[in-house]
Formats: sequence, C-alpha cells, structure tokens
Amino acid sequence: MPGSHEARIPDENRGQRLDQALAALFPEFSRTRLKTWIDAGRVLVDGRTLRPKDLVSGGERVEVHPVDEPMVEVAPEAIAINVVYEDPSLFVIDKPAGLVVHPGAGNPRATLQNALLHRDPALARLPRAGIVHRIDKDTSGLLVVARTPDAHMRLTKAIASHEVERRYEAVTNGVMTAGGTVNAPIDRHPVDRLRMAVRTDGREAVTHYRVVERFRAHTHVRVELETGRTHQIRVHLAHAGFPIVGDPLYGKRIVIPRRPAEGLEALLRGFRRQALHAARLAFEHPDGRGRVEFVAPLPADLAGLIAALESDARLARADPRARD
Repeated sequence: MPGSHEARIPDENRGQRLDQALAALFPEFSRTRLKTWIDAGRVLVDGRTLRPKDLVSGGERVEVHPVDEPMVEVAPEAIAINVVYEDPSLFVIDKPAGLVVHPGAGNPRATLQNALLHRDPALARLPRAGIVHRIDKDTSGLLVVARTPDAHMRLTKAIASHEVERRYEAVTNGVMTAGGTVNAPIDRHPVDRLRMAVRTDGREAVTHYRVVERFRAHTHVRVELETGRTHQIRVHLAHAGFPIVGDPLYGKRIVIPRRPAEGLEALLRGFRRQALHAARLAFEHPDGRGRVEFVAPLPADLAGLIAALESDARLARADPRARD
C-alpha cells in the first residue's frame, strides 16, 4: 500500500460525513480502514485533521497516508465453483448459498477467495483475489471477479459510482400491495455489531422493489440495488415491514398461512437461509467490449419454496376453508 493518495472532494458529496465522502472517493479502501486512518491523523483535509463525523463542504483537498498492514495469506483450496463466464479480464461466478465470499472472523478458510486462488493462482496479486463486491454467505447468485489490475480498478469504480446493475429475487413475509422504493441510510447497529440498521447518520442506501407474485401470506419480489451497503436488501425490506423468509437476523417470526397445503409449514420452518438470490448482473466490460449481462436461474431451494407457495395459493382458492 505504498505512497499517499490525494484528491478533491466532489461538490456532490457536500454535507456528508468525512468518512462517507472518503469511502466514495477511495473505494479501494473500506470505510472502517479509512475511519482508523482519520482517527490516527493520517488523513488531512486542506492540511487539517478532522474527525470521521465532521461534515465536508465539497472542494476540499484531501490527503490520505495509508499504513502498511500485514498481508494475511489466503491459501488456494480445491473448492468447486460455478463459473458462468470467464475471459482474460474477469470471472462471473454463481455462488451457492452457504459459501462465504472471503476469509474473516469465524471463517478462516473454505471461502470463495480460496477457491478462486486455486482456479487462477495469478489472482494472488490482486486485493482479495480480484473480488470487487460480495454477497452474504447465505445469499446465492452472481458476483464479478477481476483478473487484472486494470479490470479491478475499472470494476471497483463502476460499483462505487452505481454503474453496475444488480437484480435480486426474494420471498418476503407478508403480502405487499405494490412495489416501491426504500431510501433510508444504513450503518452498523448501535448495540448489536452483527447487524446493520437504518440510521439517520448512516450511509446513503436506496433499494427498489416490485411485486412478481403474491401468495396468501408471502410475496415474491424483484429487487434492484441503487447502492450496495452491507445487508442492504435484508435491512430495507424488514424496515418496510416485509422481512425476507428465513432471514435469521432481520426476520421477526415464521409466517404460516391458515390451513397450509401439505408440507408447506415444514418447508417454511425448515428454510434456514434468507430467501434471496442475486439473479442478474449488467455492467460495461472493463476491456471496452460494451455492456455485458449475466443471469443466474433460481437455485433449487428457492424455486421449490416459490412452487410450494404457488400450489398452496391455488388450493386455497379452490377450498374456501383455507382462505384467510
């Protein structure tokens, strides 16, 4: 991490916290790392040290002087992964639920990053083996992985500037009357550090959702991210009153329709991961080949859940005793 980094804060970041503005300006660094450097006096704003929560006006000259940090060695592991597309610049992976994206506390090995290093050892020269965004362990679906420094830079910037289209499929508790948008800032929960929460002092977060199909006590929704905060879809849908089925952090309770079809109650009670799938990615190819798009079909568990809810709804329409 050699050298210092200098830039001017864009006018569009006026009114943001310093750590928020820097996270947008330097997407290659995590916000947590930037806050640490601000607190240590390694960030200068017009030659002065500020606090992470201080607001910026836009136009300030910032200098970031990173600290060299020990590299944590991540070993290649022969883990099967579903590569839906590859070329010299990138991979597109369809990640199964249950696979952690990169090593961290409690998950030192058997991650997607370990698998990628086995698939392409040259990825060791890139941060996190080229992973430029992530999805939660128990969310399935698509991610893009850079294979060259140039592709990594371009894809990281595209994600930071919201130029990568990401569409998800989810099943929520509750019956939505219509789609909508949740525009509510997100940051770490003030008490439970494992959770995120809607907070007035959080980072901007915007989620769009629309109804695909309504069931008796649930809804199949299609979600598009305008921003990409940790747990964003899960937090926003719960905030809107429709937590995702199976979500262990943000779900309130298991919802069972009245007189459920045979097997549905057991299926809902046994669905142990958030019913969320990253179904589509679209972005400008970093090599200038134009816009590319990738789609991943629903995994068997989520497709089976939707089929069971559809069957239950059909049976209920034919049996007045089962109607709510």
